[in-house]
Amino acid sequence: MTTTPKTLRILGTRGIPAAHGGFETFAERLALYLVARGWRVIVYCQETGTGPVFQDEWRGVERVRIPVTGDGAASTIVFDWRATLHASNHRDLCLTLGYNTAVFCALLRLRGVPNVINMDGIEWARAKWGMVAKTWFWLNERLGCWLGNHLVADHPEIKKHLATRVSERKITMIPYGADELRDVPDARVRAMGLEPGRYLTLIARAEPENSILEVVSGFSAARRGIQLVVLGNYQPGNAYHQAVKAAASDEVKFPGAIYDPAVVQALRFHSLAYVHGHQVGGTNPSLVEALGAGNPVLAHANHYNRWVAGEGASYFASNAEFALRLEELVSNVELQKERQRQSRSRHAEVFTWQTIFEQYETLLLSSVATVAR
Repeated sequence: MTTTPKTLRILGTRGIPAAHGGFETFAERLALYLVARGWRVIVYCQETGTGPVFQDEWRGVERVRIPVTGDGAASTIVFDWRATLHASNHRDLCLTLGYNTAVFCALLRLRGVPNVINMDGIEWARAKWGMVAKTWFWLNERLGCWLGNHLVADHPEIKKHLATRVSERKITMIPYGADELRDVPDARVRAMGLEPGRYLTLIARAEPENSILEVVSGFSAARRGIQLVVLGNYQPGNAYHQAVKAAASDEVKFPGAIYDPAVVQALRFHSLAYVHGHQVGGTNPSLVEALGAGNPVLAHANHYNRWVAGEGASYFASNAEFALRLEELVSNVELQKERQRQSRSRHAEVFTWQTIFEQYETLLLSSVATVAR
């Protein structure tokens, strides 16, 4: 087994190009950045089907493509195991995104393969999981802390939490990034029947911990003269989903889940404000993307959101408080402009991809140096 200088293997995502979520987008962007900087980057990609592992190249990034049967959580666990097994046959530095199957990292540790783990959020604390899933995530968080050679926390509060498990010296805080949006055409927004600057956007999974019922209820308590656009899947058989819809006035629009990045970017850019009701988690990609779009932010009042959006956002903790903060913003054009400026300033200060990737490369280079010794 040999080591190529400045080589990185990325595990823990469904693969690239991104089609599933924030970690896939991050893996794609980081891989392309590092390749342009002279790195050799290998990304493990999950394929639906059967057959042998095969390899190809995408925009200079090497891909190890692993077929697995099915497309659910069990299939992803099988994929993670096979990817870890493949990576363990090399001495290259690994970056594992997420700790959901951190138990497999024991193999990397046993074989002396260096592994940096991005520990994501406190997944086991989420209300949506049952006891079995909570226990699985809790155990894997503990194992990830012990088995990773170094840990990345995407938020200062996540770093504080991880420091109760391992030495703080083992943890580096690097948040998530987002593009700055400027001059996005409004045709896609108008095609949805929306008027630029006359609607709010909320993008979140339809779960109680994301405060969607509180937001919809507070918004619908009075006529607003603007619309609230709530993205996401709302199923007829889900009691919470139906409670959200039942609370909505005719000024609330439910266009479903939208995955087209161009449409989502247009929606963000032309929003009067972005509503972020997440109560748990670290640096949420959707909130960072809203800052990059220059959106005034109305966010749930917790320490996660307050660090990300900073002092230039409005915060709420209830339906009534959301309605009050909303009225303050909608009725004051100067406040809207100031909030836009503050969002862009916060993004430029902390959350540009260039800044994020420079921090990652510094960390990875120090890890490569450790491997070489």
